[in-house]
Amino acid sequence: MTRNVTVPKISILAFCFNEENNIKKLIENVSFAHEIILIDDNSTDQTVAIAKELGVTVIQQTITDKIQQQNIAIDQAQSDWILLLDINEYLTPELKDEILIKISEPKSHEFYLIKQTLFFFKKRVKHGEFHHKKKIFLFDRKRHSYTGNPENKSLLAFFGKSNILKNRIDSFAYKNFDEYNHQLSLLSKEEALNLHNKNVKPNFYHFLMKPFFNFINQYFIKFGFLDGKEGYILAYINSFAVLKRYLILWLSYNKME
Repeated sequence: MTRNVTVPKISILAFCFNEENNIKKLIENVSFAHEIILIDDNSTDQTVAIAKELGVTVIQQTITDKIQQQNIAIDQAQSDWILLLDINEYLTPELKDEILIKISEPKSHEFYLIKQTLFFFKKRVKHGEFHHKKKIFLFDRKRHSYTGNPENKSLLAFFGKSNILKNRIDSFAYKNFDEYNHQLSLLSKEEALNLHNKNVKPNFYHFLMKPFFNFINQYFIKFGFLDGKEGYILAYINSFAVLKRYLILWLSYNKME
């Protein structure tokens, strides 16, 4: 960062599970932050011990609802600016500079969104739905109450593009199928719980048409096929995640595990 300004403090929040081989790299990548908080999902390796040794605050995950758990951690954070990370996301030097400049501006936005560059089995994905998604990445908790990070068109329409960061964040999710299955299960359960709370009951459309349309959208309409076999695998497994979400929802209504 080249500007001679006072930079507000930042607290970084990230979920983790059995990341003993990657946790040090993550912590080093965000060492510019005033505080790092990890929400640990009952890791069975040395993740927690390594994190604590490096001065990181660790909170054990006690709630299955990810948003509620994040809000608990936000309440415990020392800084007003909160940066939300996934454990396999990494910030480039250019992105770090942009973050610090944005939050130092007198008329900063209350939140900032970011686009991700997905590396799927080490290949950079340039097309498909994921390439266009935005998520709430950085926000001032004094002015913004975090309720999740799906793409919100009403918010984007109000703020325009000025609160979308120019630099993307590198995401190295899905390095292997074991990791994918764990993340898939967590996401599917979380979404199923949210739908159950809204009294949504699965039907023929949810089981057959939604996964089918999800695949068509990602693979054909958003040109996922241009990413080769990786584009097909990504579209397929994401569509399966949609099916699994409604299967879990159906099981919950029928009181089955």
